[in-house]
Amino acid sequence: MTTLPRPTAQLSADEARRIALRAQGFLGAPNRKGGVRGVLRHLGAVQLDTISVLARSHELIPYARLGAVGRGTVDRAYWSTAPVSTSPKQPHAFEYWSHAACILPIEEWPHFAFRRRAYRSRPHWNHALPDGAYDRVIKQLRAEGPLTATELGGAKRTSEWWDWSGEKVAVERALMYGEVVCVERRGWKRVYDLAERAIPAELLHDELDDTECLRRLVRLAGEALGVGTRADIADYHRLKAEQVDAVIADSGLVPVTVAGWGKPAWADPAALETAPRGRHRTTLLSPFDSLIWERARTERIFGFTHRLEAYTPKQKRVYGYFAMPVLAGGHLVGRVDPARDGRTLVAKQINLVGPKAVPGVAQALREAASWVDCTDVRVERVDTPELREPLTRELNRTLA
Repeated sequence: MTTLPRPTAQLSADEARRIALRAQGFLGAPNRKGGVRGVLRHLGAVQLDTISVLARSHELIPYARLGAVGRGTVDRAYWSTAPVSTSPKQPHAFEYWSHAACILPIEEWPHFAFRRRAYRSRPHWNHALPDGAYDRVIKQLRAEGPLTATELGGAKRTSEWWDWSGEKVAVERALMYGEVVCVERRGWKRVYDLAERAIPAELLHDELDDTECLRRLVRLAGEALGVGTRADIADYHRLKAEQVDAVIADSGLVPVTVAGWGKPAWADPAALETAPRGRHRTTLLSPFDSLIWERARTERIFGFTHRLEAYTPKQKRVYGYFAMPVLAGGHLVGRVDPARDGRTLVAKQINLVGPKAVPGVAQALREAASWVDCTDVRVERVDTPELREPLTRELNRTLA
């Protein structure tokens, strides 16, 4: 059994919560100068998902931290290259498997070499690769430049989501191996290119060994979380517990204890230097936001249980299809299941933790409505009926 080093600090649960909020960009002045790219680099990973209600999750992530940044601005920040005067053009981000399918800062390409190697040595796959398909895809990309799966010959054989064409299987395999990269989305479709052409030359290598890759990703996870258990840190980039154990002592993170957590924790030493202070962000959160994407951590830090119910049968849903937690005053104070009806933001279902949640939920709804160019908010259902009138009154006041 590994002997743990002596903790360098003892944190209260409240201190840990505030450290986590600041680390994730929800406490203190937002870095508007860094903008969307600054958010990406600060978090280290922004999760992608196909669901789009108010917006797609990768748009909701910077909105939650920066406020009403334009959706076009968000996509350009992720996918546009450096100015034309830069030769060759430099991408700012690439898409790869981290916590899930994520947008990642381009400078982290070398640190995912361990995962590319693991995929290359993988003995079997869910999708069979037709003979010759891999070589055909690489040859076509080399000859024609960046292409979508459709342009490569078709993404699917049938309408079923899992029934990939041979070309789609091949290009996704090449993406995982690192021979192909996605540094752009076009109409939500991945645009594939050869890594040798798209990744800056100084980053295009797999020279780092697994230990160095893992040490870097553990450090990045600790900085993005502020403070976390081994399981929290492992989950951030979906590492194995033993991978974290092998490098955490040399990662630069420091051991701490947090009251009530019950397990050892590690913190970013910079997060311990000053007490977290400043303005709390009030906002709707994507269920895929890195502040809350790990359920056990969310329950431990905020005392708030949440799960995405989009894939739950409708009759079994408790809070709604895409219920978005509401962050206000540094706490999770409720949930909103949103939709749009023309220029009206529809709150199909609202769950409040109590009367004190009303102002925060109203503010979050008002700002979200403005962001998606809605002029009104309609509340359809409030789980606590006696709070419906105060919420409606607060909304009418803030929308006036």
